Amino acid sequence: MSVTSPSLPRVAVLGATGFIGRRLCATLHERGHGLLAVARKQPAEALPGEFAAFDLTVDAPAALAELFTEHRIDVVVNAAGGMWGLTDEQMVPANLGMVSRLLETLASMAKAPRLVQIGTVHEYGLFPVGETYTEDSPARPSMLYGQLKLQATELIAAAVREQGLDAVVLRLGNVVGAGQPSHSLLGVMAGKLADARAAGTVAELSLMPLTAQREFLHLQDGVDAMVAALAPAGPCPPVLNLGLGRATSARELVELLIEESGVPTRITEVPAPDGGGPETEWHQLDISATERALDWKPVRSLRDAVAELWTAAAAARD
Repeated sequence: MSVTSPSLPRVAVLGATGFIGRRLCATLHERGHGLLAVARKQPAEALPGEFAAFDLTVDAPAALAELFTEHRIDVVVNAAGGMWGLTDEQMVPANLGMVSRLLETLASMAKAPRLVQIGTVHEYGLFPVGETYTEDSPARPSMLYGQLKLQATELIAAAVREQGLDAVVLRLGNVVGAGQPSHSLLGVMAGKLADARAAGTVAELSLMPLTAQREFLHLQDGVDAMVAALAPAGPCPPVLNLGLGRATSARELVELLIEESGVPTRITEVPAPDGGGPETEWHQLDISATERALDWKPVRSLRDAVAELWTAAAAARD
């Protein structure tokens, strides 16, 4: 049983029932932080710490300010939002509207908590193949999700400049681990492998070329960086990259997943949609500023991340 330490920041996690939020709450609780988990609905499986049901897209900012004050919150981590399973219309309030309301909340408080915003590598858009992006690289998002997250980052940066808000945005790569969203590529593949394992059949997987090279990161490494960002020992830039610092093909992760599962698999190669050619998307982040500011390094392998994903998916299917 974890004992709350009065010397550690008290943290509110927004989006506490999500893929990242759940792991973050568990880690904060284990390390002795006072914790307020915030989500739209009480989850069936209880979260550690205290829980408050609050819809950031519609509930009053004044009520959220009262909630933070009541629980003596020192740091707010916004892990809410996302794109998997959301329509374009749903993505706007989920990724931008709630940040605007959150900033209104913080601006109304006599002493605003520090804000740690979970951003995304997609704020940069498509990289030239082989290029490594720093936090100062141009941000030209090509997809709606990235555009909305960039707008949220810009709102936060303006609040830092104009209102003195204490905040950092962590531009996160693609995280992999237990509880992977079922709509994601690896979530879909894990579900099919788990179904085949349960049925005692060969898994039939249809795969596009999957030649895209992207930033991936073990979920726990990402969460460890978020915890380090709560109260950095030294100066912390307003935006930090968060990944492994190297590009990895999506196909490699799918193959790792198949290997970890041990499920006999038959792969059918299918062309990209609309007759398009192989993907050429490239994401590779420079994480040196993050390592310096947060005294953090990724220490877990992608094989470990995929093994954790598979163990959880198989257990859920069983």
